[in-house]
Amino acid sequence: VKFAENTIDAVAAAQAIANLPIMGDYPDVILAEAKYNADQEFYLAVVLDTQARRPVLLGSKKGGVDLDAVMEQMQFVVVDQAFSPFYARRLVLKMGLQGRLIQSVSQIIEKMYRLFVDKDLDVVEINPLGVSPDGSVMALDGKITVNDEALSRHPDMVDLLHQHTPGLVKANPLKLEMNGDRPQKGDKIRDLGFHLMDLEGTIGVLSNGTGLMMATLDLIYSHRGNPGRCLDIAGDFQGGWLADQLCERIEVALDWVLDGTNGEVLLMNLIGSLTPSDRIAETILKTLERRSRSPVSRSIPVILRVVGDPLSPEMEERLAQFQITWIQDLEAAIKAALAPSKL
Repeated sequence: VKFAENTIDAVAAAQAIANLPIMGDYPDVILAEAKYNADQEFYLAVVLDTQARRPVLLGSKKGGVDLDAVMEQMQFVVVDQAFSPFYARRLVLKMGLQGRLIQSVSQIIEKMYRLFVDKDLDVVEINPLGVSPDGSVMALDGKITVNDEALSRHPDMVDLLHQHTPGLVKANPLKLEMNGDRPQKGDKIRDLGFHLMDLEGTIGVLSNGTGLMMATLDLIYSHRGNPGRCLDIAGDFQGGWLADQLCERIEVALDWVLDGTNGEVLLMNLIGSLTPSDRIAETILKTLERRSRSPVSRSIPVILRVVGDPLSPEMEERLAQFQITWIQDLEAAIKAALAPSKL
């Protein structure tokens, strides 16, 4: 997103965006619109927890492109019974909203939930929801993720999709490709709904969110790096998990990525959410310790970044013993991944 004060600046910004690779591809279309005067920006989403088989409402008082800030204030409410406005209001109160915003934002969440259910969606997201100085709200950006299995029940959405993307070929850039060499582990990967991308590069990437994965790949490409095997362990559920759920996913994912990669380094860019960084690091250590006892397991340097609480000095020392480098700054982590021999 770029802002421009005049036509000349707008043309320059458009040219810059047109030459900005996104996951290795360049934009076909650039959207230009009037800037909205927002005093505040929120994040709202309705997602499907595939394990609990329940919808989850997500909300953060910090919206926008800064994922760290968004996740720091992320709140969630599980819709465990028939939906009512109570769930939306509960999320808004957990976000700390007050006054007129309680009602206006609650109403938006209710509409998002109805869209989520009526269209059999996996994700409905508004980021950011802008709040003007007079308290009015407007969705400044958003997305939906359609469940492919439900498209047959919604021909209007299929028509809309083809109308705006002529020549569309049904594909998913994060589609899981099963190699068949590890069937039991492959079944586990499939059951957990992971998204795998096998590229030709030497930098393996493991993250827990499609947006986080795309941002990581964009930075790698912008630094002229080449990603290899990439695994998004959030998969079909874009929310946060309890510690046990996240750690289970990390353990399974580590085995899968390290067994199948020909890369030189693994970059782990994770959002800790409800899970302490030390707990995540402990899971990684135990997995690598177990793998070190197997004569056929590969060992490559690992760069770990977790958005969450700081890592303890003791844990950082333990990580270093297993070629795991803790780097909190994403830009620095990318640069380190480009030069694994220096780790």
